[in-house]
Amino acid sequence: MDLNLDAPHSMGTTIIGVTYNGGVILGADSRTSTGMYVANRASDKITQLTDNVYVCRSGSAADSQVVSDYVRYFLHQHTIQLGQPATVKVSANLIRMLAYNNKNMLQTGLIVGGWDKYEGGKIYGIPLGGTVVEQPFAIGGSGSSYLYGFFDQAWKENMTKEEAEQLVVKAVSLAIARDGASGGVVRTVIINSEGVTRNFYPGDKLQLWHEELEPQNSLLDILNAAGPEPMAM
Repeated sequence: MDLNLDAPHSMGTTIIGVTYNGGVILGADSRTSTGMYVANRASDKITQLTDNVYVCRSGSAADSQVVSDYVRYFLHQHTIQLGQPATVKVSANLIRMLAYNNKNMLQTGLIVGGWDKYEGGKIYGIPLGGTVVEQPFAIGGSGSSYLYGFFDQAWKENMTKEEAEQLVVKAVSLAIARDGASGGVVRTVIINSEGVTRNFYPGDKLQLWHEELEPQNSLLDILNAAGPEPMAM
């Protein structure tokens, strides 16, 4: 099998942003792949832009990282000039501008989420090409193909924080079960007027879906286990 180890690092991934009645919740899996090879099984795809705004990254790992770095720098300058934190809308439009102006070179889709004192919790989807769309929830990455029907059924307005986080974790675990390019652990970021909370859900604690196998011990665990007693002669 040709693993194609020289292929660019790609986050064939699952990213989600959901609004609830007090803020927003962002969620993502953690698998980064290089061709058929899993380059990083525990990467963090939810990146901080400011104290109150985060971005979920999908597509080319390098492209999404460099866009995030540029935007973080510009927002820092913006905050110093204004003397107050940047709004979620300003952050999303800055990403939109970079993505649109470089649309022939960038292969990345992003979801911006955060909370500000003017508009509260907001989610913006920025797919390939540099469009920006404000949405009550946004899903992206290769795993999103398996989630549109699920969200049509499960999404509801004015969810509590607990309901929204449960929805995000359940959706990412479903995508991990169905999408070969999504996997690892689930990370969530809760952003509201009280600040930011990060949560971590190990892969062996996630809900199992139809035909999924139970987590198994690694081969090293099995080899290191004590062998059977020798047979008496």
